[in-house]
Amino acid sequence: MTQTVDAIKANPRIAKHGTTVLHGLDRALKNMDDIKGTYAELSVLHSEKLHVDPDNFRLLADCLTIVVAAKMGSAFTADVQAAFQKFLSVVVFALGRQYH
Repeated sequence: MTQTVDAIKANPRIAKHGTTVLHGLDRALKNMDDIKGTYAELSVLHSEKLHVDPDNFRLLADCLTIVVAAKMGSAFTADVQAAFQKFLSVVVFALGRQYH
């Protein structure tokens, strides 16, 4: 079944998953010293049960970077961008770890 953009945007399950993903990033921030360990179970879940293509994690990180940059405007300096992308790259690696 093909869904329209509006149907996807209005889908409460998608909104709930978006909230879950953002709370997952909060978990990473609270566990900066062990993001890999923090995401170990999520990596297994996404690879073995959900069969998510690991490239989707990188694509999501790119989308988040674009959204944050648009929201922050000129405050999204090169240094902020570098730090944000470095953090997201660790998250992406941790989520994709089970695939390796």
